[in-house]
Amino acid sequence: MKEYRLNRLFNGKSGRCLDVAIDHGFFNEYGFLNSIENIQNAVTTVVEAAPDAIQLTIGQARHLQSIPGRTKPSLVLRTDVANVYGKILPKHLFSRMIEDAVRQGVRLDATCVVVNLFRIPDEPLVTDQCIQNILKIKPMCDEYSMPLMIEPLVFQANKDVGGYMVDGDLEKILPLVRQAVELGADIIKADPCDDVSEYHKVVEIAGTIPVLVRGGGKVSDKEILTRTKTLIEQKASGIVYGRNIIQHENPKAITKALMGIVHDNLTVSEALEFLK
Repeated sequence: MKEYRLNRLFNGKSGRCLDVAIDHGFFNEYGFLNSIENIQNAVTTVVEAAPDAIQLTIGQARHLQSIPGRTKPSLVLRTDVANVYGKILPKHLFSRMIEDAVRQGVRLDATCVVVNLFRIPDEPLVTDQCIQNILKIKPMCDEYSMPLMIEPLVFQANKDVGGYMVDGDLEKILPLVRQAVELGADIIKADPCDDVSEYHKVVEIAGTIPVLVRGGGKVSDKEILTRTKTLIEQKASGIVYGRNIIQHENPKAITKALMGIVHDNLTVSEALEFLK
């Protein structure tokens, strides 16, 4: 049953999840390697911070799963690789899924597998590849009782902003999130909208499927904690943050602060005390 793995992913007290994403090396972008150049050290740092889960690739999951004991974070396994994040995009864009993704996840004792669903201006073929990836992996997830996390991402036009810039337009986010649910997502991982006080609309459009919110680029402590507090108040089921944790001067402290908001409903002021 998928619920057995979900019980390891979501916190038993709050029913929410804090997942730290450090799978960025999969995407062949130099700028994505900041603070994870030594992935083993990065994993050790995050494990010490004790989030609910860590998002890794098939090549790096061993650094988490080889740690002894029962209390380490759960593994969320990234299953697709893409070349859509650069400031200058190549002529041919792709999103490819690893072979035998779900069975690899089972062998690695993953609690969940994650796959992208891109909406990129003037690049419908990339969306088509994402949908084909999802259609391929969904039946295998059901067969092996592996929860499927779909990551609907709306991009701004690369020519206008350059590089990996998400579009927070709610009218673009909502139909893509709904499509991910219709395709069979067990969990949604989506960007915040421009006005995070409207994020309840994303949660509503996902129905009974839990929604985890992506963190995006590095911002100040107060900003990320305030945003997280608002998102939890908007009924998000948790967060998936990468750079705002792993690039922090004190990853353990910022994780504890975020966990306090996600699981214990702390105020921003109370959460900031962890960082003093």
